[in-house]
Amino acid sequence: MTDTTAPAPEAPAAPAPSAPPASGNPRARRRGLMLLGLVVVTGAIVWAVFHFLLAAPEQETDDAYVAGDIVAITARDPGTVLSIHADNTQMVKAGQPLIDLDAATADVGLASAEADLARAVRATRSDFSKVDSAGAEVVQAQAQLARARSDYARRRGAAAEGAVSGEELSHAADEVRVATANLALARTRQQQSRTGVQGTTVDTNPAVLAAIAAYRRAAIVRGHMHVTAPIDGVVAQRTVQIGQQVAAGTPLMAVVPLDRVWVDANFRETQLKDLRIGQPATIHSDMYGDDVVYHGRVIGLGAGSGNAFALLPAQNASGNWIKITQRVPVRIALDQRELKANPLRVGLSVAATVDTANTSGTRIGQPGRAAYKGLDTAANDPATEARIRQIVAANR
Repeated sequence: MTDTTAPAPEAPAAPAPSAPPASGNPRARRRGLMLLGLVVVTGAIVWAVFHFLLAAPEQETDDAYVAGDIVAITARDPGTVLSIHADNTQMVKAGQPLIDLDAATADVGLASAEADLARAVRATRSDFSKVDSAGAEVVQAQAQLARARSDYARRRGAAAEGAVSGEELSHAADEVRVATANLALARTRQQQSRTGVQGTTVDTNPAVLAAIAAYRRAAIVRGHMHVTAPIDGVVAQRTVQIGQQVAAGTPLMAVVPLDRVWVDANFRETQLKDLRIGQPATIHSDMYGDDVVYHGRVIGLGAGSGNAFALLPAQNASGNWIKITQRVPVRIALDQRELKANPLRVGLSVAATVDTANTSGTRIGQPGRAAYKGLDTAANDPATEARIRQIVAANR
């Protein structure tokens, strides 16, 4: 008999147990951390070797700013503004007109001074003539005295013989005394006239010199009505307006010579040990970025920290004292050719780096010298001097 019973199905295979999560080999992980630390330490050592041993010694700071001269243009004498020839941001050259003031009052004063000079020359010439006149009076008085004495001697001889009365002899004696007094008066007048001109000429007489000085003063005031630029630069801070009445000393505008700016780098006092005059420096400005590099040299260190020159300096003698590292301004001169190619403005922030490898320079700045060429003064104006000589010659 055939068994028709179906075979029992096989039981499903039990699932294979999952592998436990890899937790990493502790030894391998430790080895990786050691390698990472070795790389970091090696990098630090390499950086230290290049930075402290192989790299050139230098000091750098980003507490540095562009500085320059701000030449103030002020009114030297009062006046009314008639015209303005330059405005802010405009470039001007030395001697270029900036401002014209109303010169009407100054012209009147100059004409009055010219008249006073002519009057002084004529008066001095008259004083010289009085000397000659006083000399003639002395000669005349001497002749009168000689005649009076002769008459008195003749009458005295005649009176001895009884030919002349005593009264007539007395009158003759009076004539001698009067002539003597007249001679003394003439000599006094001669001395007085000589006192005013003795040792001088018309050109060197004190009265004429005083009048010449007054004329020069009036010419100087007239020249101050025309304001010109003292140096080359860019106009800034113009505050004056057309028609404004300005007094002497009123600020009108300023001229900044951008081709002569420098950098004041404020280094910490701990950075000044190896800083010397003449050391090379490189400058990067925020205005142009790292693509533009300025080259310069150290020309001086400040006489004190900024705190020492503050309006309210620190009172370190107080009980609440905290040591704060001070900064000293270091002046760095820049290459004028580089400034011409990429001008800097006063007040811009820069980063300064000074190469301190060469420490043979001095710690004190250079001796003082003129920063700019001396300007010509209006007192020696050739046109004014020529006019003075002309006035004196015309009234001599």
